[in-house]
Amino acid sequence: MATVNNNLSVYDKNTIPNAKHFRFGIVVSEWNAKITKGLLEGAKKTLIEHGMPADHLLCWEVPGSYELIYGSKRMQSQNVDVVIAIGSVIQGETKHFDFVCEAVSQGIKDLNILSDTPVIFCVLTDNNEQQAIDRSGGKHGNKGVEAAVAAIKMAALRKNS
Repeated sequence: MATVNNNLSVYDKNTIPNAKHFRFGIVVSEWNAKITKGLLEGAKKTLIEHGMPADHLLCWEVPGSYELIYGSKRMQSQNVDVVIAIGSVIQGETKHFDFVCEAVSQGIKDLNILSDTPVIFCVLTDNNEQQAIDRSGGKHGNKGVEAAVAAIKMAALRKNS
């Protein structure tokens, strides 16, 4: 496994643009809140750490990861430079996991094709709750941090291209 004994959230902070002039939107799923709250906190902390003023963040909750698509689409119209979609889907006993993961990944991909406002995919798709915990502030870091770093870089790309 690629993540064994690795904190995937370690990065060179000197390579990240200053976020003070960018506006960010975050759409976060209420489902698996224990996980998504950790991802949200990691993302917020990272955006602020890189210069984003607190009033440059708009945050909405949606019921589940499937609803991230619509929430992100609506967020794109809110004068933000980037949207971060935060969710967590954990494998269960049925195929529901497969359908939700496929729909969300394809939906967010479609939003990126159809709009000039990037949407960052921060949806954990884990086999069990422990894997999700490990990636939302646990031993493998916080994918919310990684999503915020990607968001800052994409905001800079959008502004400079």
